Amino acid sequence: MTVSLEITVEEHRCVASGQCAMTAPEVFDQRDEDGVVILLDARPPTTAHDGVRAAVALCPAAAIRVAKRG
Repeated sequence: MTVSLEITVEEHRCVASGQCAMTAPEVFDQRDEDGVVILLDARPPTTAHDGVRAAVALCPAAAIRVAKRG
């Protein structure tokens, strides 16, 4: 059985550091006007899981949540 990740972000907590977008650009981006996180893929492929985990660890505001599914 393949484990998938389900990602959510709390935009109101985001401090626009950009660590997530730099670490996992296929999953996260930032708004141009204020740098707040944009979630591009709430259920990324397994090839992106390591980057997502790193982004969670690097987020200074703890604005990213990850749940395992399956």
